[in-house]
Amino acid sequence: MTSRGVEEYLRHLTVERGLARNTLASYRRDLAIYLDWLEAAGLGEPERVGPQDLAAFVHFLGAERMPPLAVSSIARVLSAVRGLHRFLAEEGRTAADPSRDLRPPKLPVRLPKAIPVEQVTAIIDAARIGDEVIALRDVALLELLYATGARVSEATALNVDDLVDRDVVRLFGKGGTQRIVPVGSYAQDALGAYLVRSRPVLSARGSATPALFLGVRGRRMSRQAVWQVLQDAASRAEVAASVSPHTMRHSFATHLLAGGADVRVVQELLGHASVATTQIYTLVTADTLREMYTVAHPRAR
Repeated sequence: MTSRGVEEYLRHLTVERGLARNTLASYRRDLAIYLDWLEAAGLGEPERVGPQDLAAFVHFLGAERMPPLAVSSIARVLSAVRGLHRFLAEEGRTAADPSRDLRPPKLPVRLPKAIPVEQVTAIIDAARIGDEVIALRDVALLELLYATGARVSEATALNVDDLVDRDVVRLFGKGGTQRIVPVGSYAQDALGAYLVRSRPVLSARGSATPALFLGVRGRRMSRQAVWQVLQDAASRAEVAASVSPHTMRHSFATHLLAGGADVRVVQELLGHASVATTQIYTLVTADTLREMYTVAHPRAR
């Protein structure tokens, strides 16, 4: 089914808003789903649609369509449909916008993926295997990621001078923001061993650089290199879960909250602008508590 109103809307998106070709193709596909439903429902053109019809369309997308769309896909389709009806109302083709009060379904909260303390320990221990120079660096790197909750970009951007003291590191976050984060004893020891016994060897292989973590050629480590270090260590530790540098950050926050840390303290340590971003980790902790309760309490099941 084709619609004059839809074609005019897509032309408007092309000429007036200059949307990219791929974006326009996505709009066209989503609106085709809508037009096919209108035809099957006997409604014809979008100009004849009312709020109740749109509610029925949302139900169709999530329950009757085969296969039903995921919540994120429903939200995307409805965004295109709302844009269409807003355009038709602004152009005077309809007296009102029937999608004005249409709300997309809530997207599910994506809980951060943390791994247990035992797996973090196993991964760090596995990094000790192999050439001593590289092993000392890898252990120091992984200990620092877990000790500070640093983003991988923050860790690779570190210079030696950013180790303000033995137990404090200065991290530079998004937008150039700066924060001071404590470094625990395990990371302190690992960094000390790396700086004394490993970094000088790596540094001699390249030109002088202030970077804290160096690759095998004496240059600043890349984010991809950090990812590979973690992947290799996780594989040797036989940790089945998908692990990335961000997993260490998630685990840092989750383990702190599980240990009783205040959410605003964790917010500061992570460098979140809003505490709302940090509070998602409290959901992870609550899920863990619920799981333990269900297993342990005699009347929980």
